[in-house]
Amino acid sequence: MDGNISVSLPDGSVLSYDKPVSAAEVAASIGPGLAKAALAARINGTLVDLSTMIEGDAELALITKKDEDDALELIRHDAAHVMAQAVQELFPGTQVTIGPSIENGFYYDFAREIPFTPEDLVVIEKRMAEIVDRDLPFEREVWDRDDAVKLYEEKGEKYKAELIRDLPADEIVSMYRQGDWIDLCRGPHLPSTKKVGKAFKLMKLAGAYWRGDSRNEMLQRIYGTAWTDDKQLKAYLRMLEEAEKRDHRRLGREMNLFHFQEEAPGAVFWHPKGWTLFRRLINYMRTRQDRAGYVEINTPAVMDRSLWERSGHWDTFRQNMFTTQTVDERVFALKPMNCPGGIQVFKQGITSYKDLPRRIAEFGKVNRYEPSGSLHGIMRVREFTQDDAHIFCTMEQMQQESRDVVELILDIYKDFGFEDVRIKFADRPEKRIGSDEDWDQLETALKGALEQMGYEYSYNPGEGSFYGPKLEFVLRDAIGRDWQCGTLQVDMNMPRRLEATYVDTDGNKQYPVMLHRALFGSLERFAGILIEHYAGRLPLWLAPQKAVVATITSDVDDYGREVAAAFNAAGIACETDFRNEKINYKVREHSVAKIPVIAVLGAREAENRTVALRRLGGKEQEILALEDAVARLVEEAAGPRSTR
Repeated sequence: MDGNISVSLPDGSVLSYDKPVSAAEVAASIGPGLAKAALAARINGTLVDLSTMIEGDAELALITKKDEDDALELIRHDAAHVMAQAVQELFPGTQVTIGPSIENGFYYDFAREIPFTPEDLVVIEKRMAEIVDRDLPFEREVWDRDDAVKLYEEKGEKYKAELIRDLPADEIVSMYRQGDWIDLCRGPHLPSTKKVGKAFKLMKLAGAYWRGDSRNEMLQRIYGTAWTDDKQLKAYLRMLEEAEKRDHRRLGREMNLFHFQEEAPGAVFWHPKGWTLFRRLINYMRTRQDRAGYVEINTPAVMDRSLWERSGHWDTFRQNMFTTQTVDERVFALKPMNCPGGIQVFKQGITSYKDLPRRIAEFGKVNRYEPSGSLHGIMRVREFTQDDAHIFCTMEQMQQESRDVVELILDIYKDFGFEDVRIKFADRPEKRIGSDEDWDQLETALKGALEQMGYEYSYNPGEGSFYGPKLEFVLRDAIGRDWQCGTLQVDMNMPRRLEATYVDTDGNKQYPVMLHRALFGSLERFAGILIEHYAGRLPLWLAPQKAVVATITSDVDDYGREVAAAFNAAGIACETDFRNEKINYKVREHSVAKIPVIAVLGAREAENRTVALRRLGGKEQEILALEDAVARLVEEAAGPRSTR
């Protein structure tokens, strides 16, 4: 008998029901295996609880652990709830605030006078496992707003009461109950605590201001990680151990690359070796850009507020800008982006359509305010250098220019050992400039460029720049971590706002399309990624110091000077170690400093005019004539073929 409600499944089949039915009931009607495996559902694309009723014709997808992204999101969200319940059971009087899922895990912020300790985390984790075993159903309840506020005020939970009072007037107040414990939450949730599983671990404690505002109370945050099974959890914990070994901050000290000081928070003090690496990245990029038809410029670091108002930065990015007022009461800003300066260079003189496209590059140092708690070595800083470029072109040229940039970025990443690169498409953010018509046109064109090239991409909704949609290039490193580096944005808004024009075939002024493009992104950050990707063992062409000549006895120091001179003359950056120390001590010390090649010289080498080469991480040594050793290292240090 035909029913009144049609439920369409992903395989194209359609089920009919003569009355409203829950997603869980649909799963059960398909089979007991699916009913047991189902975690949640998507009804017409929206992720919902299995208990959600289907009132009319709908498309339904049942979520199981095989749907990893959705499953992990649910497990981590529910793990946060389980942790909050465990904390309040173990430490009565603790107030709960907010607890979302995040990348690789979850956290919850608590208000408690007594600080948590690492030992507390062990106890909380054990209680979480007990709550999972209780198999408590997650049950959604809709509450009257005033009743919900009263509940939390009577419990002494001022933070939850504040959250409810601040909800939009038309928003439903939904609460989720698990046993006797209840929490304010939009959902959705798993069917019960048992579905969370036990592949979780509490990781660390941190401080966090209520609602992220430093003027508010400091709360205690507990971070955890959660996965679909123990195998994934163990793999993640192994990755963290490996990441700790590769931490660029520790390696930066051991390799003598850079340091930080409190007098300049979020800014890098580059040491000679670190600056050599930094310059090597710039020189590589200059070569690639020169060959791709770019010209390089340099623009002021400090410019008047009026320029930033016209560009749109003042209204949309002011909270991240450093400003100053001079004695004549003019307000200036340290540039957070290079684009307005690049436009000023483009505007000098008259540009014809015949001159387009114009590709203008700049290694511009920019300054952006980042909260002190978010700073992280050279990965997250307040002052950094962008390998920026701005391409001015016609609408007809835009797709080809976009394709050229995409190909250039992917080819550059291969030179640095990154073969696994993901592309994300970020569309219009809530806070933006320009008309919806312009955004429609730009988003369609940018996606079209990718599709014409046959590249797959994922969506990063609402994360475009305030002036245009964006492509984000995400690298996967040697231990499986993702890093967002290069970007490409297309923009019709800023050229108009700053009155950048060209003359078309009819002699009329037109506004160009402007492509904002960064390949490494932040050079500081890319350097940090390279250090961690290679665990400090940089390829010879990138290593700031390529070799050290270490003598076994002082009798061969003169020959050591000759070898070092030959290396340096050939471009193999080399230092000498003639200290009165045992050779094993020297080798060990230079290995810690990640010097790629150690040339060990003893009496035999001096007599035969040979060199014993030891490679970083290797136990064997290779005996070569001095001339052959130089030639071998010159060949290895030549760098990618794309720059030769």
